Amino acid sequence: MRKHIYNILTLFLIAGATVSWAQERENDTIDTNVINVVKPYTPTISDAFKVKEEPSLDDDVTAAKKQIEYNIFSFPVASTFTPAKGKAAVVDKEEPAKLYDNYATLGFGSYTSILGEVYLNHALSRTESVSGYVTHHSSQGGIKDVALDDDFYDTKLQVNYSKSLRDLTWNVELGGLHQKYNWYGLPSAINTFVPLIAATNDLDVGHTFYGAHLGGDIAFEDTYIKSGRVFLRHFGDNNGSGENYFTASGTADIPIADQEISTAINIGYLGGKFDQNYQSANEVKYGNFSVGLSPSYRITQDDLTVNLGVSAYYLNDFENSDNKFYIYPNVTASYRIVDEILIAYGGIQGGLNQNTYYDLVQENPFVSPTLNILPTDQQYNGYIGLKGKVSNNVSYDIHGNYMAESDKALYKVNSLQVFSASENYHFGNSYGIVYDDVSTFSFGGALSVDVNRNFTLGLKADYFIYDVDSEAEAWNLPSIKGSLFADYQINKKWYAGASLFYVGEREASNALSGLFTPFIQQTVTLDGYFDANVNLGYHINDKLSVFLKGNNLANQDYMRWANYPVQTIQVLAGATYKFDF
Repeated sequence: MRKHIYNILTLFLIAGATVSWAQERENDTIDTNVINVVKPYTPTISDAFKVKEEPSLDDDVTAAKKQIEYNIFSFPVASTFTPAKGKAAVVDKEEPAKLYDNYATLGFGSYTSILGEVYLNHALSRTESVSGYVTHHSSQGGIKDVALDDDFYDTKLQVNYSKSLRDLTWNVELGGLHQKYNWYGLPSAINTFVPLIAATNDLDVGHTFYGAHLGGDIAFEDTYIKSGRVFLRHFGDNNGSGENYFTASGTADIPIADQEISTAINIGYLGGKFDQNYQSANEVKYGNFSVGLSPSYRITQDDLTVNLGVSAYYLNDFENSDNKFYIYPNVTASYRIVDEILIAYGGIQGGLNQNTYYDLVQENPFVSPTLNILPTDQQYNGYIGLKGKVSNNVSYDIHGNYMAESDKALYKVNSLQVFSASENYHFGNSYGIVYDDVSTFSFGGALSVDVNRNFTLGLKADYFIYDVDSEAEAWNLPSIKGSLFADYQINKKWYAGASLFYVGEREASNALSGLFTPFIQQTVTLDGYFDANVNLGYHINDKLSVFLKGNNLANQDYMRWANYPVQTIQVLAGATYKFDF
């Protein structure tokens, strides 16, 4: 306590001295002496000093710090952990499917059907390869209520050799075919003639075809001449018919006044004969030579593309000593209204289309070997449409067109030759060709959907209206055609597919029933038909797979051609083997 009193007294004494000194300063007068500053004050480090003494606190409250000692007991620990180097995460990828250059397929089914395919491909070097294929499809027949043989077979083969060089690629092909069909479609009128029924029991209505072809094509890089192709085919049958067909074509970009004109040229030759016509034993010959030239100039501006061109043909019908010159429009255009979403397109084109015995047989194998072969003059084909994509997975195409054709080939049933039948196709069971001027108006659309990577779907439909000049009807041309295709990869092992076809009503001719009207024909309407086909397959491993196919699952005994019913429901099973040499 005395210590505190002492401190207080000391504080008062210091305060009193300070007040006294301040009063003395108030009585001082300011001295007006001149002060000369020789050098400004520059402090140095030595002027600053650190108080080296720590103040001592004499306070009863202050407690002395307790000395603490720290002892760390460390000992080694064994560890096998080794940190790994950091790396980016990797997405698991599916192992790519093994691709093979060759495969063989063999299947058997109802109606004693056989389906076989072999495709071979071998690389001789980095720039050349050889390939080939053989296909066979046959059936022993057995269609219900058909009195005559209805078996068929179709065998085709081809061998290719190709070579790729720095500035060009060329290919040579050699092939052949062997086919057989039967004129089994007897009209109902034949049932009136009892003696003829007995005669047909041993009637051989087989029609066999054979053919061979040789061709080649070439494509150039960085030259005005772009491509070229030649093709030669011989086709004949077991009735003495024979046909030779040759065509050569090429494309080039011809520079004219700093512009390039895309030009296509085509040279064609056709010559053939039949041993007789339908009504008599007179030989039928046909043949012509043609040259076509089609220059075109492309204009591109922003989203608009226009091709302006014309096609000119010269035709020499040397069998009939007739020469003709044809000119056709060749104009096309497209405009991107909304990028890939909405594209408008249209055009008007024409051309001289060469009909051949081979092409007619492939479309209708029941024609008689007594045809008159003429080219079809497609005067113009005007069309307009919209196409695009609704999304990345859905694309569409809506179109309409009007086409005018002169000498269009139409299939019409041959008359029934009851009293003068000398050939197996004289019983109203074969088709001939008639030519007429036909105008066709059509409209339709197509839709393609990629539901996902494993499921695709396609739909197409068209409606037709025909106008003919001389004939009573547009024989065997359908009013509606539609199709649907689907492919589904169920998983790695299973896959499936389906194809559905619908063909609308067609107008056809047929022999009238009656003893005294065998040469008179009547118009009949063939019903539309629906054909459903599915297939299912299983991959046993990456080389071997098995499949099951079903055709005409709706079990309809429809007629594609008058008097020719088709096989009803068909089932075929087989296997495919893929391999490398």
